[in-house]
Amino acid sequence: MMSGGNYTTIDSQKVSGSVPSVPDPGHTTVKFAESNLQTFPPSATQGKISGGSNPPRDADDSFSGHGNGSTDEPQSGGWLHQFTVGAYKPFFDVDTSDVVERLKESLFPFRGTFTEKTADKPDLYGPFWICTTLIFVAASIGTFVTYIAHKWKKQEWNYDINLVTWSAGVFYGYVTIVPLALYVVLKYFSAPSGLVQLFCLYGYSLFVFIPALCLSVVPVEIFRWVIAGVAGFMSATFVALNLKAHINSAGERSILLIASIFLLQLALAVVLKLYIFNVKV
Repeated sequence: MMSGGNYTTIDSQKVSGSVPSVPDPGHTTVKFAESNLQTFPPSATQGKISGGSNPPRDADDSFSGHGNGSTDEPQSGGWLHQFTVGAYKPFFDVDTSDVVERLKESLFPFRGTFTEKTADKPDLYGPFWICTTLIFVAASIGTFVTYIAHKWKKQEWNYDINLVTWSAGVFYGYVTIVPLALYVVLKYFSAPSGLVQLFCLYGYSLFVFIPALCLSVVPVEIFRWVIAGVAGFMSATFVALNLKAHINSAGERSILLIASIFLLQLALAVVLKLYIFNVKV
């Protein structure tokens, strides 16, 4: 070994052989087990997890369409859900164009395609406002005509609130009780129909009475009877023809059911003529 200056060198001639490796006592060999790596998201359903690529159930779906049945309000379970506003919200979610189309359909009773066109999405919006409009028109026309008559004769005039309450009872009661009763009858004869569908059908069947009621101000009794008869016939035909195809499944009693439905609608027209279309000047 030679040293020169600050450096130390090893004589290469004195180095022979190789230096054996000395194991490090602090070194530990680690063996890794084979890992089962998977891609994310998984391509197939495994275990209890289904649809791995789908978002969680509580994800924000406020922009989803109505076809998914999603709403902004939490859904109540059980029969108590029927007493919430959200249970009836879909039946009032209807476009103006749909309501206008259904009103036009009610004025052409011989087509008999109303139930077919509204089977997927019956509404209660149209029936509610048809009945409300009938009540308003009946009360306003009756009040206006009697007011003019009393002023013409220079007599004292008093507002009759009974006309409003009676009209509300007739229209709201008829469009509620009759479909309910028919629903039970059809279910008894093994020809069940949707309750909302019946409400929708009977509600739109009353639309023809709105123009008829406006024409009842003409002070000609025979003309009023003709108007009430035509309106009643159109309304009865509209209901009977739209239920005919469905009631035919009841067998031999279907003719009796259709005739009863037709006559009941005509009876409504007679009642309206005697108590509402009977405005005297």
